[in-house]
Amino acid sequence: MIKIEHLKKEYPNATPLKDVNVEIHDGDVISVIGPSGTGKSTLLRCINRLETPTDGHIWLDDVEITDPKCDLCKVRMRMGMVFQSFNLFGHLTVIENIMLSPMDLLGKSRQEAYDEGMRLLRTVGLAEKALNYPDELSGGQKQRIAIARTLAMDPEIILLDEPTSALDPTMVGEVQAVIRELAKTGKTLMIVTHEMNFARAICNRVFYMDEGGIYEDGTPEQIFDHPRRENTRRFIRKLKVLELKIESRDYDFLGMAGEIQTYCSRNQIAPRTAGRIQLAFEETVERVLLPSLKDPRIQAVAEYSEETGAAVWDIRYGGPRFDPQGTGDELAQAVLRGITGEIRYQWNEGQELPNQLTLRLS
Repeated sequence: MIKIEHLKKEYPNATPLKDVNVEIHDGDVISVIGPSGTGKSTLLRCINRLETPTDGHIWLDDVEITDPKCDLCKVRMRMGMVFQSFNLFGHLTVIENIMLSPMDLLGKSRQEAYDEGMRLLRTVGLAEKALNYPDELSGGQKQRIAIARTLAMDPEIILLDEPTSALDPTMVGEVQAVIRELAKTGKTLMIVTHEMNFARAICNRVFYMDEGGIYEDGTPEQIFDHPRRENTRRFIRKLKVLELKIESRDYDFLGMAGEIQTYCSRNQIAPRTAGRIQLAFEETVERVLLPSLKDPRIQAVAEYSEETGAAVWDIRYGGPRFDPQGTGDELAQAVLRGITGEIRYQWNEGQELPNQLTLRLS
């Protein structure tokens, strides 16, 4: 139904979408996830043409909606959008908010619009609020009304831009329940969300967005259980990452020690774990690797899991096969054994830095 080719959206100070290419099929329920600033909301707004793409093409069936000659009013009648901030008209009652577009755009009579509006209010569990004004409703109720208003136009495609992000945590569930039911109707849905359990439960596809596009596209099982790409894995598992590179024996040791300290402080890592992250780096690099390597090319990546509190160093280095366990500084080896739960060496033939040492800190 929707085909996107080489979509780019550029602002004066940022380019959230660099090259998006994807096909969205009829009936797909897609959760769009990823770090803040990766273009999730921008993608929805480009699809609905609330934003004008800088470059690229979007087709809705056989209509190119990025063509300047395209009738956007007709396109938007086929798409509904639910925003974070509800966007209800404060001077109209709930039922009037829902009736307005079907009467103005679809030419429905007042009675037809009223009957359909009341049916939709019953669907979202708010028929008793028909004559209330928006400022008399809770945030969760306003968002359910916004969904009902969108459904009143009977769109084929519904775009939901973080529909629960502006809500009190106690109200999130009621809106999610409505969206769960909506996902069963056969309509095409795209939902930008930070609620991972919710995303997994309702969708048949997940878009993980990063690096200016759809970084990984897959089923919920693939994305959440077996992500293929590194940034996806780090995001799903809530890993905080620090990457350090050493290309000379005269590297800035104190500067890197400061980077590690800042990383631990910024991510509120417990002092005991933070100390072991620092110590494992110093002992491995300074006492074990650098004295033994002719080629001091080292890449060290620390990963800290917010969920489990566990930390891992993944240290890769050049040169011939060299397993440092049991070699070099005995005191350093004893220290590393004392602060790690596991030390594993692996040789990766053909890679630029083929030696890999993994330290799981205890």
